[in-house]
Amino acid sequence: MSSNLSIIVPTYNEKNNIRPLIERLDKALEHIDFEILFVDDSTDDTPALLAEVSSESDHVSYIHRDNEKGLATAVLLGFRKSNGKYLACMDADLQHPPEILLPMYVAMENGADICIPSRLIPGGSDGGLNLWRKTVSSTARNIGKCLLPCLRKISDPTSGLFMFRRQIIENADMRPIGWKIMIELLATATYTNIIQIPYTFCERQSGTSKIDGKVTLQYLQQCFDLRKRYIKNRINVVNWASDETTAKTESYIKSRL
Repeated sequence: MSSNLSIIVPTYNEKNNIRPLIERLDKALEHIDFEILFVDDSTDDTPALLAEVSSESDHVSYIHRDNEKGLATAVLLGFRKSNGKYLACMDADLQHPPEILLPMYVAMENGADICIPSRLIPGGSDGGLNLWRKTVSSTARNIGKCLLPCLRKISDPTSGLFMFRRQIIENADMRPIGWKIMIELLATATYTNIIQIPYTFCERQSGTSKIDGKVTLQYLQQCFDLRKRYIKNRINVVNWASDETTAKTESYIKSRL
């Protein structure tokens, strides 16, 4: 059965965050037909918990991979196995607030090909990162924009939080490695309209960050590889202010009541 929205959540040892994430998504998206698909590479008890929650809800499912690892390939598998008109990607650690999915959906309903929540436009914040993580994130963004012109109009291109129309990836040559799946999308999909909305990146509540030196090297390799094959789309980027985002979201909710 098809859904309006498929939410792809890659997981690696995030068992303490699964139920809070589902509960908050259920509350935030109560007016939307959606599914949540977890793609799991965990080595702890997360798969058992995912089996439990998927048996409790008909809009939650999961895939567990034993012989393959990596966030980007997990998300790509989720894109293939899901069935929504719109596809969203978000982390399981609750640093991406689940409540932001509703205004993202509203942006899609207002004509976006891609909606990207940004920490770096007015109204946004990266307060959930410590100084070291902020430095690493800023460096990664600047490297990506230097190497890939297709990222230069995007304020927060290395985030893992985004939503898009399924049709834009029908002919996309995505070969992701490592963690940065959105730059793969921005470089290889065919699209025109991007809406950026502000959001606050939150502190991790449970579990540990997975960033290490290997991830950094994979990111550099990915950027250099994409230089050879990125598509030169003519894009229009619109930023919604906080009050505009709130007003459009409230109007959408009223229309559904």
